[in-house]
Amino acid sequence: MPRNITIAALTAAALGLGVLAGAPTASGAEGQRTSPATPVTRAALDPALVEGRGADVPFVEQEAESAATNGTVIGPDRTPYTLPAEASGRKAVKLRPGEHVEFTLPRSANAITVRYSIPDAPGGGGITAPLDVAVNGAKRSTMTLTSQYSWLYNQYPFTNDPDAGLLQPGWWITECACVPAETTPAPVIAKPFRPNHFYDEERLLLGRTYRAGDTVRLTAPAGSRAAWTVIDVLDSELVPLPKIDLLAANVLAFGADPTGRRDSADALDKAIAFAKRTRLKVYIPPGTFRVDRHILVDDVTIKGAGHWYTKIKGRQVDLPAPAPDGSVHTGVGFYGKDAAGGSRNVHLSGFAIEGDVRERIDTDQVNGIGGALSDSTITGLHIQHTKVGMWFDGPMKNLRISDTIIVDQIADAINFHGGVRNSSVTDTFVRNTGDDGLAMWAEKNANTGNTFARNTVQSPVLANGIAIYGGTDNTVSGNLIADPVREGSALHVGARFGAEAFRGRLDITDNATVRSGTYELNWNIGLGAIWFFALDQDIDADIRVTRNDFLDNTYNAIMLVTDWPVKDKHVIKGVHFKDIRVDGTGTSVVSARAKGSATFENVDARNVGAVGVNNCGAFNFPATGSEFSLTDLGGNDGGSTTGDWLAPWLLPNTITCDDRPPVVPPPAPGAW
Repeated sequence: MPRNITIAALTAAALGLGVLAGAPTASGAEGQRTSPATPVTRAALDPALVEGRGADVPFVEQEAESAATNGTVIGPDRTPYTLPAEASGRKAVKLRPGEHVEFTLPRSANAITVRYSIPDAPGGGGITAPLDVAVNGAKRSTMTLTSQYSWLYNQYPFTNDPDAGLLQPGWWITECACVPAETTPAPVIAKPFRPNHFYDEERLLLGRTYRAGDTVRLTAPAGSRAAWTVIDVLDSELVPLPKIDLLAANVLAFGADPTGRRDSADALDKAIAFAKRTRLKVYIPPGTFRVDRHILVDDVTIKGAGHWYTKIKGRQVDLPAPAPDGSVHTGVGFYGKDAAGGSRNVHLSGFAIEGDVRERIDTDQVNGIGGALSDSTITGLHIQHTKVGMWFDGPMKNLRISDTIIVDQIADAINFHGGVRNSSVTDTFVRNTGDDGLAMWAEKNANTGNTFARNTVQSPVLANGIAIYGGTDNTVSGNLIADPVREGSALHVGARFGAEAFRGRLDITDNATVRSGTYELNWNIGLGAIWFFALDQDIDADIRVTRNDFLDNTYNAIMLVTDWPVKDKHVIKGVHFKDIRVDGTGTSVVSARAKGSATFENVDARNVGAVGVNNCGAFNFPATGSEFSLTDLGGNDGGSTTGDWLAPWLLPNTITCDDRPPVVPPPAPGAW
């Protein structure tokens, strides 16, 4: 046996991992496997419906509502600020103490991830509660669940205090259809106001490999502090052995503590400095390493044993005085040098970053990875409980992010912020962000030549799955986006937030969206699964929306909109839709609420709940027709019982404006 395999086996034994992954194991007798099979899904759909879209991940997803349970299925419900709305597929299972949900493994697995929610503490701040895990009827472990990183309240930038008054009393709110600070008598606003961000995740190595057909039962034990436990999804996977690198600079040799009792930040700095002098890589072995500040990286390769084994975990620390950038806290994170030059040749792989961020403070640099990284790679990471998983401030170029998992963020998962060029995010899985999942924000400097490809973004609580704010020659392709909750949708093209103008070409190709086209509570209208918003300036570029599937849209599939104060100032044009499939809309295929134009070719639709084109233009309603024109390039078929969605009478700019049309919930999507 090769020496590296022997060491790996010894490492596994020391960690209590049990048998080697993939080795044959004993399991319950065939006759004991009586639990019904739990379907494998992707974004709570039959995987065949979204084949070829989204990240290639090592785990399989199973929905709790499809598993065997004596608990209560909650949902479906897409109403913001409810537990079902933030659940995958808009359904989950609620367990009272003593109740369980049981999954049947679809393939061999030695590790699980549970997406769950438990109540907040009455005064905020969260609680902990147990969840028993049994396999084939034998108890394996007890997970400790927490709500310390969930349950935000109120208006932006949100609070952990359920009893807080309005944070922005000068803002208009739908709850009273008023501006509370300007209303007499003052409206009474129920507390807690707008609870959200309910879910979290917990991971568990099972200690041995189980086979397809074995059962995993999750039980909220009697006497639990949690009055209820909601189980949303079980992810199961076969985790390989830890990776060993005997030729690298091992951080243990520099004083790092794998137990997490002592801070290892200085040890990592020493290992990085040594590796740079000797042209070695840095290796972080299995263990939990406490790091409560930024680790500066430049011209270095840092690799772990795999993100299930190597964990860099930190606490959020109060700064004695605000930093020049406005930060009032620091915390665990790997940062490139400041954007003026930045870092280059940085390669990070094979470890987890676990933060301690429980509130949103936009000036805080408490992101998992930050700064500027050029000519660099990030692969195989798992990032949880930071503010933003990765926030990059350009100028920078040639960064490749791949095969990474980012979950449970207070804000974005990844943001290319200003001056990022020729960089990409691929095969990355994102779930439960508190803002955009993946974003390119061309503030002050254009983002140019970047690609978001084959990623999965699920359940962004606020804003969009993937958002492009200005920029030049960027691409969004092959992604799967599901279940956005509020104030955004699946795909967004926005001239807003002071972004540089759209220039050149923007390709949005081969994506699939699921249960999108959400409700916008500030406008009190429904959005599109893909929506274009001209707020700061025109959207006028070569924008190609090609071969996308918009499935089970709550309101519209496509929206083009400006804000009321600038409705006569900005236009949206240069947008081309081709080879599109729309399966189910609560209202229209296209909602036009702006000046401008778009072309449509081979856009097929079915199960459309309202008129195919809801054309309000700029709401001036001139006798010549709407200020928004549609060009039919042929092949636009289907619609509903009322006829083709793009019937001749709608062209080129017939006014069909219904400001808030009634919603007809569409049927579940099926094979085309």
